[in-house]
Amino acid sequence: MALAHTLGFPRIGRDRELKKAQEAFWKGELDEAGLRAVGRELRAAHWQLQKDAGIALLPVGDFAWYDQVLTHSLTFGVIPERFRHGNAKPTLQTLFAMARGSVATGHGDSCCGGAHAQEMTKWFDTNYHYLVPEFAADQQFELSWEQLFEEVDEARALGHEVKPVVIGPLSYLWLGKAKGGDFDRLELVERLLPLYGQIFQRLAAKGVEWVQIDEPILVLDLPQDWKNAFERVYNLLQREPLKKLVATYFGGLEDNLGLAAGLPVDGLHIDLVRAPEQYPTILDRLPAYKVLSLGVVNGRNVWRCDLERALEVLQHAHERLGDRLWVAPSCSLLHSPVDLEREDKLDAELKSWLAFAVQKCGEVAVLARALDEPEAPEVLAAREASRLVQASRAASPRIHKPAVQARVAALRPEDARRASRFAKRIAQQRTLLDLPAFPTTTIGSFPQTSAIRLARQSYKQGKLSPAEYTEAMHSEIRHAVDVQEKLGLDVLVHGEAERNDMVEYFAEQLDGYAFTRFGWVQSYGSRCVKPAVIVGDLSRPKPMTVEWIRYAQGLTQKVMKGMLTGPVTMLMWSFPREDVSREVQARQLALAIRDEVVDLEAAGIKVVQIDEAAFREGLPLRKAQWQPYLDWATEAFRLTASGVRDETQIHTHMCYSEFNDVIESIAAMDADVITIETSRSDMELLEAFEAFAYPNEIGPGVYDIHSPRVPTTDEIIQLLRKAARRVPVERLWVNPDCGLKTRAWPETEAALVNMVAAARQLRRELA
Repeated sequence: MALAHTLGFPRIGRDRELKKAQEAFWKGELDEAGLRAVGRELRAAHWQLQKDAGIALLPVGDFAWYDQVLTHSLTFGVIPERFRHGNAKPTLQTLFAMARGSVATGHGDSCCGGAHAQEMTKWFDTNYHYLVPEFAADQQFELSWEQLFEEVDEARALGHEVKPVVIGPLSYLWLGKAKGGDFDRLELVERLLPLYGQIFQRLAAKGVEWVQIDEPILVLDLPQDWKNAFERVYNLLQREPLKKLVATYFGGLEDNLGLAAGLPVDGLHIDLVRAPEQYPTILDRLPAYKVLSLGVVNGRNVWRCDLERALEVLQHAHERLGDRLWVAPSCSLLHSPVDLEREDKLDAELKSWLAFAVQKCGEVAVLARALDEPEAPEVLAAREASRLVQASRAASPRIHKPAVQARVAALRPEDARRASRFAKRIAQQRTLLDLPAFPTTTIGSFPQTSAIRLARQSYKQGKLSPAEYTEAMHSEIRHAVDVQEKLGLDVLVHGEAERNDMVEYFAEQLDGYAFTRFGWVQSYGSRCVKPAVIVGDLSRPKPMTVEWIRYAQGLTQKVMKGMLTGPVTMLMWSFPREDVSREVQARQLALAIRDEVVDLEAAGIKVVQIDEAAFREGLPLRKAQWQPYLDWATEAFRLTASGVRDETQIHTHMCYSEFNDVIESIAAMDADVITIETSRSDMELLEAFEAFAYPNEIGPGVYDIHSPRVPTTDEIIQLLRKAARRVPVERLWVNPDCGLKTRAWPETEAALVNMVAAARQLRRELA
């Protein structure tokens, strides 16, 4: 009988209970016992949801207090010295300090006072983030965190059949960085492997049969020494107890297919949503004893599975494999919202097209059952419902808009080029803007206070009239402008009080999007986002931001930036269509945003920032597939920016990405100014801009907005001096890493005071 299982489940809860508990704990409003109780309740609820949906083997170890890589770092004792407190075992305070940094109180902190957070970056090509492990050449490993074992005990006490989930040793080392001098991280694997042995032995003693070992780096272009290490590592691990399922996802195995198929383990999971072409080959390469888990339900999007198409593959596989076939989502359901049943505002047609994590578990279960009981009434009903859904979507007039398609078809190459080269543009811009050296600005958003959220909620509920809501937002804009003028910032922003989210705000004003009430997914830690759903062709019916920015500019003589989200980020941070390419969707979005840029310029706005935070995230995992993506992604950005005059300055912002390999394409975007995240990496990211001699202006982030600690003026000066060694001073801007919406006003103002002071001191030195 084919077995239904999942690789992981969302941890945040149907109502973001984990987020609310984390933030209450950080504020001192909930003690550790209360936080841990919320975690236990969520895990129990999530196991039961999966079991009720028909999942036979439940994941354990997919829950994390911040992110699963950080959990592994604590498990293995990979805790940088600045977070250690003697020889004491790590605590939850240690974990959160590693994730968020810590504030030195001067009162004998028990943990990590004043330590800066670990670097954070994207989990492969998703909008999920993880804390980058920091490895030293003399790194020692020890089991120092009991979370996995405690959760296995919880699940078994509830009567569940479980499959613990761990990140494989090679993926864990790959995801980390060498600190304190360069060395080969592979040198650490011999020291790390005994801990996996200890983990497997302890799990076996608890009655566990299977363990899932995630090795997603098998879908990457791996150096030969890392490929060789897989054979060596798993030959050693096969001596340890437990049946082992190696899980790969987010892409195809390609040149690593033979390597993965031949590993001495008991099972292999592959992603047939992102890489369906690997299916036939894997059957021929798989040893006769090995389980094959096929990921046929998309774990990263919200559209219902086409059961008929999935069954074509599964039925063929079942004929070959019999009981050695497992059915699963393509990847962990971490990237899906929790439960569609909560959505009480969606129209019936659209809701019928969607599936969240709970429903995806049901799809997995019904597909597995269909292989053994094809005539079961529940199976027949599910298949018929799936056929009707696919037909409904294909014929729906809400999807295809001839006018939008005609506009995209009429695009010419010159539509994606500025009128003049950067050197000519920047001369005009410097004369018009008249900014000092090291011009200071922020990335766009200011704190989203409880008053702002309450006003937005009251407006949606009809408790505030449009005029009252507008005045409430105008009041917040006045406050933001007043604060910035008093601080002495050079280029101001309006603060984005009226915006719920940098993607959703714009999506709500575009034709072609749909929205959920409870479609939250975790981005990092307590940060959750609610991606909009791209349903059909995309267009802008009317201006989206012009009146807000015009109002803000009218409050000051200083330069006010218009703030927009770019087409690639709009696409990557939405749930996209699956019936047309990402390239088509990006071009449609680019044209809509281009109209907004032109309207902002006409309203007198001299600087427009078009954020492309997800540009690097959209890059395919395999280098052979990069160039087509980079071509259309850079073209989409240029389409948004190329309808304005030379003297209008175009900014863009990118965060938490490795830029080295795509720096030429970032330059090809031809933004006049780019602001980037660099503080957590200690300006390391600027090495890419130095080696390539990036031609335009750069604002390297000088402090980490995801941490509550306030950087000192001296810290910021040191970072700027590092930047000035790599980038000509006349091309440097000064700004935080990212938007400030998640921070409180006191720490925001304190940090910006120091940032402005640092810029002014460097100006004096230059003078």
